[in-house]
Amino acid sequence: MEGNRSITRTDGNELHDPCYVNAMSHFYRGELGRIMVWRQRLDITTTWAITSTTTIITVAFSFRDIPHIIFFFNLVIVWMMLWIEARRYRFYDAFRGRVRMIESHFLVATVSRNPNLLGGDWQKLVCEDLILPSFKISKLEAVGRRLKRNYVFIIAIIIVAWMTKIFMHARPPILSWSAFYNALAVGELPGWFVGAVLVLTIVATTALTWYVSINSAGEVTDLRGSHKEQWRI
Repeated sequence: MEGNRSITRTDGNELHDPCYVNAMSHFYRGELGRIMVWRQRLDITTTWAITSTTTIITVAFSFRDIPHIIFFFNLVIVWMMLWIEARRYRFYDAFRGRVRMIESHFLVATVSRNPNLLGGDWQKLVCEDLILPSFKISKLEAVGRRLKRNYVFIIAIIIVAWMTKIFMHARPPILSWSAFYNALAVGELPGWFVGAVLVLTIVATTALTWYVSINSAGEVTDLRGSHKEQWRI
């Protein structure tokens, strides 16, 4: 009976229960290790996107006869990597939510030695998530976060390289808008198709980045105010 009462009580006495504190410490360590594994998986897909982009840009500018449409396939690869990374990020964020819950409601109370900070339904929420794990963000937000963090710069580099390739290796040289439109065409692909791909890529990237910037706080916020100076150790 005493053991059952020590599990269900929420009056702050948990901080004085060695068994509870020890269990929570191991639980926190395990969840932290889990999110680190998923964090490494995010780095792998980003590395693949950067490596493929670097390789394609090198090949495209090394041989004049290679058509600029090669950057279209580069965009396809990068968007595929972004989609895979966004899926992995949802798993990372799901387990990161547990870690943040423990940090903000248990570790803060322990470090500050203030049992009153253990209030709320955080224990119930963590238990429910252990029984039935769930994602904390949508697929769209996951894509937007990874896009804002890394892929917007990769896509920007591809667009700049694509434009540079068109102007450098165009035959004849581009001296007017009509010449630029004609240079967009590659083989059986009309110029409007290539132009539409470029415009849609720029619009989609800008819209998703803006959407996440407005509607998502991200993982870490800037430290503002007087406390910022105290962290310069």
